[in-house]
Amino acid sequence: MSRMWNAVILAGVLVVLTVGGAEQAASEELDGRAIAKLVYDRPNGDDRKQIATMTLVNQRGATRVRKVDMFSKDYGEDQKSIMVFREPADVKNTMFLSWSYEDATKDDDRWLYMPAMKNVRRISGKSKNEYFMGTDFTYDDLGKRSVDKDKHTLLGEEQLEGRTCWKLESVPVDPDDLYVRRVSWVDKESHVLVRTEYYDKDGLNKTLVVKELRQEKGIWTSFHTEVNSVSRQHQTILKIESIEYDTGLKDELFRVATLQSGRL
Repeated sequence: MSRMWNAVILAGVLVVLTVGGAEQAASEELDGRAIAKLVYDRPNGDDRKQIATMTLVNQRGATRVRKVDMFSKDYGEDQKSIMVFREPADVKNTMFLSWSYEDATKDDDRWLYMPAMKNVRRISGKSKNEYFMGTDFTYDDLGKRSVDKDKHTLLGEEQLEGRTCWKLESVPVDPDDLYVRRVSWVDKESHVLVRTEYYDKDGLNKTLVVKELRQEKGIWTSFHTEVNSVSRQHQTILKIESIEYDTGLKDELFRVATLQSGRL
């Protein structure tokens, strides 16, 4: 999931899924917000181009596989991302565009293009809590979440799958957020969220776990991420088949007009 604070995705996800090296001295005293900022600020190139597979698994074990191209580019502390479905035929050429902002007082901009309708739908308000294309990611999960959209508390340190991690609790400032809190394990070496638990008013809603994390061109990259929904009894498996950094993506790629053209 790209430099997305929530798990992220795609974004960039996508973003929650491509991460940079850690240079913070281990002996330095850090509070919750400082650790969240390390996650947000980790370097991962100026832009990224990814080919990915999304596998959706329902409670009966039936699967649906989707092929997706993902592009993202940084604009200072902000980020723009676009996702294009290539397969299967029923979702082919569906596109999702997001502009994520570092300013916590500014709402992210999101648009969805549905080829069957040949129109662009703007995702706003409470629609951000809807699930995206049958996955276990909400629209709000698919962006680079501003650090100050949450209040962060360091709960301590724990070992997780052989990694030394900070355990971080994040409580959203917005009372309309779907989740009342998130608990994340941040790998101290890479500054990657290697596990996140999402809680809503009824308890544990879902978990996100990074299954494969390795360096690509010197940049820590999550190649295999699984999201397991407790409430929906559903699973989304995201695997990155290939990734390129610093490819010189053009600004025109991240414009609404690109969606409206219906082709990419």
